[in-house]
Amino acid sequence: MVVRLVLWNLADSKTNIDELRRYLADEAVAAFDELPGLLFKAWVSDEFTERWGAVYVWESAEAADQPLPSRARELIGKDPDIAEIFDLEATVSVAPELARLGLALE
Repeated sequence: MVVRLVLWNLADSKTNIDELRRYLADEAVAAFDELPGLLFKAWVSDEFTERWGAVYVWESAEAADQPLPSRARELIGKDPDIAEIFDLEATVSVAPELARLGLALE
């Protein structure tokens, strides 16, 4: 399993957090709802520092490499400032399907 982290600084972008929230409600959440190999996605923001991003947990590196149904780059007008992939070491969660996953627990 892998974790993907993406983060944008919106200070010099074409959009803002309120517009991106509308995008989530109108289309993005539904588009990612049943994406093959995606176990979890959380969109994150910080209005004070004008940052926006997401954290994904994928079943595999291959799943993490698939084309995504996202218009975030288009709306923001640039690639993320940070885009990294990490091995998943361990999880805890109240959701049974997300609990006790990772390399340390295999």
